[in-house]
Amino acid sequence: MKKQLWGTILLALAIVIPVPTMAQVNISIGFSLPPPIVFEEPPAVIVMPDTYYVYVVPDIGVDIFFWNGWWWRPWEGRWYRSRYYDRGWGYYKYVPRFYYDVDPGWRGYYRNNDWYGHRWNHEWIPNRQLQQNWKTWNDNRYWERQRTWGVQSYQPRPQQQRQELRYQRQEQYQQRPEVQRHQQQIKEQQKQQQQRQPQVQKPKGQEQRNPQAQQPRQQPQRQQPPQQPHSEPQGQHYKEKSQRQQPQEKPKGDDAERGR
Repeated sequence: MKKQLWGTILLALAIVIPVPTMAQVNISIGFSLPPPIVFEEPPAVIVMPDTYYVYVVPDIGVDIFFWNGWWWRPWEGRWYRSRYYDRGWGYYKYVPRFYYDVDPGWRGYYRNNDWYGHRWNHEWIPNRQLQQNWKTWNDNRYWERQRTWGVQSYQPRPQQQRQELRYQRQEQYQQRPEVQRHQQQIKEQQKQQQQRQPQVQKPKGQEQRNPQAQQPRQQPQRQQPPQQPHSEPQGQHYKEKSQRQQPQEKPKGDDAERGR
């Protein structure tokens, strides 16, 4: 009995939900989500030197960053972000702007405790401390001014050099095979969407109504008598006209005086 009841409910849902709506849900998903990462406890992070306060989980095999209140994760040439480090990942269609500040060889520097020839005493930051203080550290430039990123004799790079490094890293990132495959997938999806759009046909009833909506029926206009320019009220106009048509009578007194 229960099986029949559930079957009836599922059948009703399939009938009520239109097919185009279900197709739109599949299209909106677009790309698959990255596989989950299991943490035994909330991960501690370290802050990356020469970045705008980018934090990274160093002791795992995949890149997971924390920046600007979000957790970020690249996977198969795409980017995902979440408010949580272990769930809730959503596709992000851009490359986050912090990423080109991250040195590609940071893992080697981390293992050697060396940052470009300077001792790097990276400091472990517990997850709770990160969540409570990341915004304050960012606003006060805490790691750069007070802690020098944990790098001894730290010397920040000039702004021009940082821009050149960003440009080089961007070019290197675009050359990665997984990134190029992702770009090709985007182009194919856009092409398919463009091909589907002209094939969409409107229902017959709507096609019959549209010409009437686009070309409203013109109602015959009533013909009005031509109006005189600067016309005055009709009663006064005819009164003055009738007065102009009647001959004017001369006063009797004038005729008598002229007869004399």
